[in-house]
Parts: sequence; structure tokens; C-alpha cells
Amino acid sequence: MANQTRIIKIDGMTCGGCVASVHTATDSIDGIDTISVDLADNLATVTFDDSKTSAEAIASAIDEAGFDATVANS
Repeated sequence: MANQTRIIKIDGMTCGGCVASVHTATDSIDGIDTISVDLADNLATVTFDDSKTSAEAIASAIDEAGFDATVANS
């Protein structure tokens, strides 16, 4: 039960509405402590409990919202 912080690269965001969509897409994921979306850099910094979810699962949820999300190498 360790918290991890990972960077997710998100392509396709163009405005504040896109940032809100990313937050909405990840709101229901159990285990996320914080998510900070940076529109200028097309990145999300996410801190989560790795016993409940994974960076890949979070990226997949963002993908399903219509963006191209990939986990950055740590």
C-alpha cells in the first residue's frame, strides 16, 4: 500500500474544458489521491495508491475520454 506519483502525457487537450474532461474521467477511479493537469505541458501528475489502481489504468480512463494518454517512463 504505497503511494506513487507518476506523470501521464496527454495529447489532444486544447482548452480548459479538456482539463475538466480529464478530471471527470478520473474522478471515479478508487485510489487516486491527487491529479494535477497541466494544459500548457500536456501532462497530468497523479498520486495514487498502487494497491488500488495503476498509472496504466488511469491513462486508459483518460484515453476512453477521447485523449491520447501514455504513462511517462519513471
